[in-house]
Amino acid sequence: MQNSVIDLIIRIKNAYMTRNENVEVLFSRFNEEVLKKLLQLGYIKKFETKERKIMVDLAYKDKNPALTQVQLYSKPGRRYYVTYKNLKSIMGGLGCSLISTSKGVLSNKEARDQKVGGELLFSIW
Repeated sequence: MQNSVIDLIIRIKNAYMTRNENVEVLFSRFNEEVLKKLLQLGYIKKFETKERKIMVDLAYKDKNPALTQVQLYSKPGRRYYVTYKNLKSIMGGLGCSLISTSKGVLSNKEARDQKVGGELLFSIW
C-alpha cells in the first residue's frame, strides 16, 4: 500500500459499513497518531498495537456507525495543502477534517485555534 492513511481510513469505513466490531490495520507511527485523534473525537472506541498490526474497536451510537462517510483529499500523486484560514467546518460542525501539521495531526477546529495549516488528509462525518 502506497499511502497507509488512505488504507487505514477506508478499512475503518468499510468495517463500519459491514457492522464489524473491530478491524485490523497495518502499524505505523503516523497511523497511531491518526487513531489517537479519531479516539479523541469519538469515532473509535479504542485501539491496541500488537506486533506489526493495530486492532481497532469501532464505536456505535444507538446501533448506528459513528463514522458514515469519508472524503479523501491528499493522495500519493497529489498532496493537498491548506492554510488555517481555508479550513471550513464539515457538515455544520457534525464532522471534522484531519490535517497533518508541524504540530502533529490536528482536527480542523484545533488547527484554526492554533493558526497552523498543513496537509489536509481527509474529512469524516
